[in-house]
Amino acid sequence: MVDQELRDLMNDLIKSQVKTDEQLKMTDEQLKRSSEEFNKRIKKISELVGNIGNNQGDVAEEYFVNSLKDSLKVANMNFDLLLKNVGLNVKDIRDEFDILLVNGNSVALIEVKYKVHPNILETLPKKIEHLKLMPQYKNYKIYAGIAGFFIPDEVIEEATKRGYFVLQRKGDIIQTFVNNLKAA
Repeated sequence: MVDQELRDLMNDLIKSQVKTDEQLKMTDEQLKRSSEEFNKRIKKISELVGNIGNNQGDVAEEYFVNSLKDSLKVANMNFDLLLKNVGLNVKDIRDEFDILLVNGNSVALIEVKYKVHPNILETLPKKIEHLKLMPQYKNYKIYAGIAGFFIPDEVIEEATKRGYFVLQRKGDIIQTFVNNLKAA
């Protein structure tokens, strides 16, 4: 091989390397755009799934609030007041209580879920502790329970064994609102 052939070969290699570098740069940019688009889609799906869960929780809470507000009674105890979504922000402790039923010396704390999982029973002691931090309830008897549309039998059994009450949807209780009803 002569010097010129070597130079030509080196020039061809350099041109080829420059092309390869350009193609790699374009590929990297495409991968980055694809990755960003993928991450955006995953975030959107996560938000949608989260919203579905929140919506189901809202439905369950509304059902139990509406069911309890007329009778204000749980486990043969009568209550005077129903409070929903009560927030706590004391000493850097934040919590929320789905439903509280209150009378002169007792509070029924009700944690509501659309579908109740066994781990909810592990959260109730901490919620009771947090409720006692609220000055208006520190000397009250606190009863706790769970409410849900679907509660596995073993969760019901374990909850009652631990001294909690259980509220579960039954039948087809409905409420009708009518104002200026019109026939077609």
